[in-house]
Amino acid sequence: MSWPDRAVCICNVLPLPASTATIHDIGDDLLLAIFLRLPSLPSLVRAAFACRSFLAGVRSSPAFRRRFRDLHPPPLLGLFFDPYGPYIPSFAPLRRRSDTDLAAAVRGADFFLTRVPATDDASPGWGVLDCRGGYLLLLLVNCEAKEMAAYNLVTRVLYLIPLPPDVDEIADGDFFLLLSDETPGSFRVVCMCHDKSWLRAVVYSSGTKEWQILPWSEAAPTQPSGRKYWLRQSMRANGNIYLAHAKQAYMIVLDTMALHFSFMDLPDYLKGQAQQYMIGETKDGKLCMVFTFGFILFIVFRGVDADGVEKWIADDGFLLEEEILRVTEGTRGDEDELILKVWAVIDGIVYLSSFTDPHLPCWFLSFCLQTRKLEKLFHRTFDNSHFPYIMAWPPSLIGSSMSP
Repeated sequence: MSWPDRAVCICNVLPLPASTATIHDIGDDLLLAIFLRLPSLPSLVRAAFACRSFLAGVRSSPAFRRRFRDLHPPPLLGLFFDPYGPYIPSFAPLRRRSDTDLAAAVRGADFFLTRVPATDDASPGWGVLDCRGGYLLLLLVNCEAKEMAAYNLVTRVLYLIPLPPDVDEIADGDFFLLLSDETPGSFRVVCMCHDKSWLRAVVYSSGTKEWQILPWSEAAPTQPSGRKYWLRQSMRANGNIYLAHAKQAYMIVLDTMALHFSFMDLPDYLKGQAQQYMIGETKDGKLCMVFTFGFILFIVFRGVDADGVEKWIADDGFLLEEEILRVTEGTRGDEDELILKVWAVIDGIVYLSSFTDPHLPCWFLSFCLQTRKLEKLFHRTFDNSHFPYIMAWPPSLIGSSMSP
């Protein structure tokens, strides 16, 4: 059913104040109540652009947008795969026959990266550094790379970003793209750099168009390892960046607003297991950690125990082997050494895969922490790394002023 048909059905339930009134006369409050019943963000985009008054109603109400996000999280459009070597990333779209608006959003986006600057050399390409808020953060891959790009594939807005100056550690740094839901076009890029003992952050602001190189942090570990890779994995949740220690039972946390480092403990059973767990957030923003043991998915939440101490609290474990075999319509013999791997936890959705060889096809799956529902996304080779591409709110739906 298309959105106008849904609107007619809703209006039959919510009668108009006069028999001669039309949907344009119902007022913003009732209009937004109707829009809350739309199934997804792409459906809201189509409805809002039906006329200027609809668009003005959506743009003028941050409370409505927050409520709509709570009821209808931004949808996954597909996964970007970053291949081995200097090649352009490839995109695998999520196909859902039942959601024609979602399919239209996929068709209209620039997943071939045609607006990203090309080079005369056929070999160098762009590699993916991060993917968040509808943007890809890309790095020009060649021996003389001098720029990055932040690209919104749905709106086709492209920002070219120079690399940080005079930072030798940047080649081994982890980059994160931080955006604001209510300030279109405003973003920061945070790069985490470290040597054998200390670490620091380097921050780019779209407002100043400059990099801020912060001093080496004195909040570095009290027992420096003297090895280059004492920090193994960088993760992001709730606007903070978490760096897992390779050997010890703690993480270093960067508050990206205050640009302040602190420490957070890890459960003892995850000590030295930096590649085995992922930090993320639930749908309501609660910090969580997800990891696997065999085909069991474990969930741990950050909370306060009965003594008022903040700690990691185990929630539950889910045996997914039979469910994965049912969803993928597959079988597994004793000789099959399948691995269940968690790659990301975003807004209460766990993205994972089961594979034997990164060069062979495997199933990519999602698991909802709220509904405990497992879904298959698609079947393909893993390549080097992959990034869920989640549709963000278009800037045209945010703001109180109307363009002429």
